[in-house]
Amino acid sequence: MSDSPSAVPTLGAKIAAEAFGTFLLVFGGVGTALFASNHFTDPGANSAVYVAVALAFGLTVVVGAYAFGPISGGHFNPAVTLGAAAAGRISWRDVVPYIIAQVIGGVVASTALVLIGTFGPEGWLSGAQDAGFASNGWGEHSPGGFGMFAAITVEIILTAFFLFVILGTTHAKRGTPFAGLAIGLTLTLIHLISIPVDNTSVNPARSIAAAIYGGVGPLSQLWVFLVFPVVGAMIAGFAYKALFDATAKQPKQL
Repeated sequence: MSDSPSAVPTLGAKIAAEAFGTFLLVFGGVGTALFASNHFTDPGANSAVYVAVALAFGLTVVVGAYAFGPISGGHFNPAVTLGAAAAGRISWRDVVPYIIAQVIGGVVASTALVLIGTFGPEGWLSGAQDAGFASNGWGEHSPGGFGMFAAITVEIILTAFFLFVILGTTHAKRGTPFAGLAIGLTLTLIHLISIPVDNTSVNPARSIAAAIYGGVGPLSQLWVFLVFPVVGAMIAGFAYKALFDATAKQPKQL
């Protein structure tokens, strides 16, 4: 039976798509950070491959957006889900199931990375965890030594602009079929800007997934990467709706 163009995916299909998409994002992005450079597996090393990590996160979003976006919208990020709800793009009743699926998908992905590391070279996994397991952080846990308020500021600003790009390129009337590419490239740019600051979150699910294996330090700082990406996303969601979705009143005809 051919799919009906008007068929609406079930909530079960949507949350499965969000879980798979978030798995892909964390497995691809955090996996690249862990396996492609000893910066994230050897404390004090200076051989980070920021471009590779940034491209990995961007590419996973491009692939996920085209693979799962038609089903769920392709959020893969609790901040994006909350921002989309604030903008009126999804129902608030779908927010909690989406976020649960995203967090589960991310944690399963980071657990799979730990499983791979278990069978890696001697000491690799313990070294990766001692180095924070590519978690987000500030101060001694920041790749560039930036402080907490730098992390807060960059997370709010970059998550807000990420949402502006998402909402603009996926707009029902003004959107583009190249939305997935634009969104993925934006996430790449975001990582190029902020990896040195706080190892880039803009996504609480990604932050949770890495921090649970990163030790006490990343876990103690996790709250910043749960709260402030959401703040940025909500600001953007409400602002986009007010600024760009408002319709002009038609003058009354005599």
